[in-house]
Amino acid sequence: MKKSLLISEIFPPKNGGSGRWFWELYSRLPKNNYIIAAGYTKGDQAFDQGHNLNLHRLNLSSNSWGIRSLTGLTFYWRVFNQIRKLVKQHKITSIHCGRCLPEGVIGYLLHKLLALPYLCYIHGEDLEAAATSRELTWLVKKVLNNANRLICNSQNTADLILNNWQVPAAKVEILNPGVDAERFIPAEKNVDIKNALGWQDRPVILTVGRLQKRKGQDMLIKALVTIKQDIPNVLYVIIGDGDEKSALKKLTQKLQLQDNVLFMNEISDEQMIQAYQQCDVFTLANRTVGQDIEGFGMVLVEAQACAKPVIAGDSGGTAETMIIGETGFIIDCNQPKTLSHTLLALLNDPQKRHLMGQKARVHAAATLDWKIHKIKAETIFSQI
Repeated sequence: MKKSLLISEIFPPKNGGSGRWFWELYSRLPKNNYIIAAGYTKGDQAFDQGHNLNLHRLNLSSNSWGIRSLTGLTFYWRVFNQIRKLVKQHKITSIHCGRCLPEGVIGYLLHKLLALPYLCYIHGEDLEAAATSRELTWLVKKVLNNANRLICNSQNTADLILNNWQVPAAKVEILNPGVDAERFIPAEKNVDIKNALGWQDRPVILTVGRLQKRKGQDMLIKALVTIKQDIPNVLYVIIGDGDEKSALKKLTQKLQLQDNVLFMNEISDEQMIQAYQQCDVFTLANRTVGQDIEGFGMVLVEAQACAKPVIAGDSGGTAETMIIGETGFIIDCNQPKTLSHTLLALLNDPQKRHLMGQKARVHAAATLDWKIHKIKAETIFSQI
């Protein structure tokens, strides 16, 4: 029997789009054929009691992903030995690496020392971050050049490795993050649910994602100044946590928008789906910041599955999540003017929102459901 081992530091309950991607995909695959080595994170014991995956928790975190420092060398040697034991225990025949760094380096070592084939998931931002360091660039090249397959989350990410890293096109596969179209479904407006979420019966712009600069929550807060002039009771709901939270709250206060911005970060999966269902427009105002790009944007797919029109910035692979002009819009989110203009046009046109939402639901369910991705993934996996 062929058995594969996924190595991923980021895995639920730890937040992160890649972790969600792996959970949704590997939880649908045969449990006996796929073993998972996931990183420790807060709440993992309780989470692991709720599933039947063949999962092992390891310390996959390090302050250094390079190999020039004693810290980095010690980390890779320790993790390599732990993974080697799992390989022997489960008779693993191939390795799946969650990222180039650090998981891809472990896959490379297993390939060189144990002759195991490996594939590596490529998210976009990981490559751009590695490109800032000569040492990390060297490591990533080793990982890319020796991998049997490279699974990219978007065509944009595939173009990055083909054009900037000169990998053979035959190695590259595209597998988008998806959505469970049976859970993320449209729902009628429900004032009771909106009240329970703390929204009341107000027009709502929703953003879900980590609070970091490239996600663009700051630009949307600035855009609210103009939007509020036309729609005084508009509410911008931000679901997520991250390094920019304090700065975003200060910006909200500076612009006197405390009554129009709501920060939410501790909500259940059920409430998350309700948030998608009860908002009016979903927005991910992402932009490229330095080397930091948006690889794909799974939240845009989830919103569309709930029949919501979406607006996103022109960064990374976000354009591939939608049918531009029919289910959503790609705009310049480096300044608030375009955001406010586009949002006002949608908020003031319920019929257009409804028609775009209907098309968005069909698009997400027909092309980006996890059932479709599972079949494609198994075909790719069988090739190594």
